[in-house]
Amino acid sequence: MFAGQQKQTKPAPKKKPSSPKGALERKDGEQRIAKLLARAGVASRREVERMIAEGRIAIGGEKVDTPATLLKSLHGVTVDGKPVSQPEPTKLYLFNKPAGCLTTERDPKGRKTIYDILPKDLPRLMPIGRLDYNTEGLLLLTNDGEFKRLMELPATGVERSYRARALGNVSQERLEELVHGITIGGIRYGKIDANLERRTGANQWIEMTLTEGKNREVRRVLEHLGLKVNRLIRTRYGAFELADLEKGAVAAVRRADLVKFRSSLSKSVKRR
Repeated sequence: MFAGQQKQTKPAPKKKPSSPKGALERKDGEQRIAKLLARAGVASRREVERMIAEGRIAIGGEKVDTPATLLKSLHGVTVDGKPVSQPEPTKLYLFNKPAGCLTTERDPKGRKTIYDILPKDLPRLMPIGRLDYNTEGLLLLTNDGEFKRLMELPATGVERSYRARALGNVSQERLEELVHGITIGGIRYGKIDANLERRTGANQWIEMTLTEGKNREVRRVLEHLGLKVNRLIRTRYGAFELADLEKGAVAAVRRADLVKFRSSLSKSVKRR
């Protein structure tokens, strides 16, 4: 070192900003625990997040504190102290839901739910979407939380068809205007394909096909048109139809039909 030359020191390395609690670095093959548990049919992602917040999920006996926890498998994971089984192949069932029951696992008011009606020998299943208490017809049930989520996303664009019996009068021309969408009470409802099927006395039967499936969408749109819905039946969800399935009955979708549908669904999502 020359005289008078000061010793140069290397600048201290910058510290990486601290990560929020529970944030982890993803490695090959790892997925969030919420996604894995949903795939295993434990519950939807949102419900899993609530279960984690309630301290009901643990790994090796230690409670999980974030749904962002990354895992390669569910080995050692427990829910309410019980081990979680590895995901089974996706299954799909058609259920003809009667009116007068809720699309939920339990009701604080003690009202009847679909699980009071479903056969007890079925695997653990989750409903894809919901039907109101007084709405009947096709309800899809699956053991795969990720498939459920994909089917419910508005961006996926899966069509739902309904038949509504409504008191009042409306013209076909007025119904056809719904193809452009409609805003009611500040809520925007997208394209609806609606057709006047027939009249029976003071009632009219109307067929409607939509893709968003917002809460009470069919009822609210028809009420906005001056009609009072007194019966509502969902007849189709995607490629699956109610057909002649008896009320309260369940039918399994063939594996080949499910694989074919999922393939077409994936292609549709990619195009969007």
